Amino acid sequence: MENKLSIIREAFIAAFPHTVPILAGFLFLGMAYGIYMNVSGFSFWYPMLMSLTIFAGSVEFVTVSLLLSAFNPIQALLMTLMINARHLFYGISMLEKYRHTGWKKIYLIFGMCDESFSINYTARIPKDIDRGWFMFAVTVFNHMYWVVGATLGGIFGSLIHFNTEGLEFVMTAMFVVIFLEQWLHEKNHISSILGILISVICLCIFGADNFIIPSMLIILATLTLLRSSLKKGAFSK
Repeated sequence: MENKLSIIREAFIAAFPHTVPILAGFLFLGMAYGIYMNVSGFSFWYPMLMSLTIFAGSVEFVTVSLLLSAFNPIQALLMTLMINARHLFYGISMLEKYRHTGWKKIYLIFGMCDESFSINYTARIPKDIDRGWFMFAVTVFNHMYWVVGATLGGIFGSLIHFNTEGLEFVMTAMFVVIFLEQWLHEKNHISSILGILISVICLCIFGADNFIIPSMLIILATLTLLRSSLKKGAFSK
C-alpha cells in the first residue's frame, strides 16, 4: 500500500511542472467564465458544477446562452458536437497511450481537453514514473485549475468589474509555448511543419470559422500515410 502511494505521489510531483502554464491560463479564463455567469444572473454554483461536470471551456461559455434561451436539446447536442469535434481526433491519437491504464482510462477520456492532450501526448515521462498515473495527474491538475478559476469568478464576479475582452488570448499564447516546447524535443519537424502548412492552406480555402475540422481530417490522413516513414526516421537528417 505504501509503495502504491509512493508511485502515485511521484507521478503527481513529476506531472505538476508540466501543468504550470495551464494553471495561469485556466485561472484567468476560468475566472472570466465565472464572472460571465455571474453577470448573466447565475449563482456561483452554476460555474462550479458545470466546470466540474462538463469540463469543456468553449461549450461552457456557449451554455450560458443556451440556459438563457428556450429549451432545445437538439440544438445543444449539435452545437456541442460541432464545437468539440476536434476531440474525436485527439481520442484517436491517444488510443495507444491510454492502453493498459486500467480504470484510470475512464477519467482520462472524460478529462481530455486540448491542454491535457498536448501535455500527455508530447511529455517525455521519466522511466521511473508510472505512465498511467502521470497522465492521470496531468488531467486532475488541469481539471482542478479550471474548477477553481470558474468558482472564484462566480464568487467574486459581483465584486469585480473589468473588461475581459481579449483575455482569451492567454490560451493562444499558452499553445504557442507548448508548440515551441514540442518543436525543441522533436527529432525531426516534419509533422509540425505539415500541421502548420495544412492549417494555413485550409484557413485560406475554408475561412476562419470552418477550417479546423478539414485541417484535422487532412492532417490525420497525411500523418497516417506517413506513419511508417516517420517511425523509421525516413525524414531524419
